[in-house]
Amino acid sequence: MTSDFLKYQAQTTPYPLGIVVSHAQGSYIYDTEGNAHLDFVAGVSACGLGHCHPKIVAAVQEQATKYMHVMVYGEYEQGPAVDYAKLLANSLPAQLNSTYLVNSGTEAIEGAIKLARRYTGRSEIIAAHHAYHGNTMGSLSLMGYEERKSSFRPLIPDVAFIHFNIEVELKRITEKTACVVLETIQGGAGFILPKNQYLEKVRQRCTQVGALLVLDEIQPGFGRTGKLFAFEHFNCIPDILVMGKGMASGLPVGAFTASRELMQSLQANPKLGHITTFGGNPVIAASCLATLNELLQTNLIQETLEKEKLFRTLLVHPSIKEIRGKGLMLALIMENGEKANELVLRAKENKLILFWLLFEPSAVRISPPLTISNAEIKKGCSLILSILNSPQQHPVN
Repeated sequence: MTSDFLKYQAQTTPYPLGIVVSHAQGSYIYDTEGNAHLDFVAGVSACGLGHCHPKIVAAVQEQATKYMHVMVYGEYEQGPAVDYAKLLANSLPAQLNSTYLVNSGTEAIEGAIKLARRYTGRSEIIAAHHAYHGNTMGSLSLMGYEERKSSFRPLIPDVAFIHFNIEVELKRITEKTACVVLETIQGGAGFILPKNQYLEKVRQRCTQVGALLVLDEIQPGFGRTGKLFAFEHFNCIPDILVMGKGMASGLPVGAFTASRELMQSLQANPKLGHITTFGGNPVIAASCLATLNELLQTNLIQETLEKEKLFRTLLVHPSIKEIRGKGLMLALIMENGEKANELVLRAKENKLILFWLLFEPSAVRISPPLTISNAEIKKGCSLILSILNSPQQHPVN
């Protein structure tokens, strides 16, 4: 880690991991000293096809030679964005047929809640305790952790909270509710799956009272759970689908998808109901298109569930109390936060990249590229077990 990194680039914590990156390829990140680090995190679920997938690199390079930015979103027809939105619509339930491309997952959440309020004419938004939808002010308002948002109040008004998987609380969704915003799988809380047809029951309640259902698939989307989107596992189709992370194989992007009827409400009263300069950027859209084509034309999504089984078979240890999640969106639940912290930091010393979850201190993230091989899974799991089986040699900072 260089002094310039700490001096000139704003940091998010006092103790960044600080690997000095030279290049990355496939399932490995290489530092400037020539070390190969096996990546079990994939840019926090962003690099679903691994690092520098040749088809993605080729698509980006080809588009960059044609044009990179010509006009703000929605004014000019730009082929990569149109082709991507069409392919996405053809891959989703029929009512999810109109996509608004933005720059990040949190911006997609902002657009989705604006769309819900505009379409319904209502103001109340219901989110879940322990939720994470991003860090811009609207998304932060939906965060279910007061200690992480109290310093930034006042936030947007008329936001109420329910507990994920607690059916009795669904009665709080009423005719005053514009939308319910939920992660299909709660991420920062520890990769919590819906239980007992919970999402079906949320869907039914929203339909009953005329509220829109917004599902946040920023983390589980694009094949990570064994389906293109995780809601396909749970018999629940949202009114607005929010996506990001794995869309563009590591480039910054987000989107929200709804019916054409819903999306048209952003066109008038006022015009430019949501506007962005770089949303739908053609280079990034080309990466999105190449990524989605690769996922649809290979067996990577189906293989995700087999790779999950391999992780669960290999990672059996007294220190691992539970493995939560689905597909290649997994969290090792350790004995306590100290053990989780030790595992992440000692794995780094052994050139295996693991990471934390935002709100569950006992969790260790495993979200490798979907392209990871069985041999690489076995190698990484062996390193994890070796760390857990060996006593700590020195204090972990």
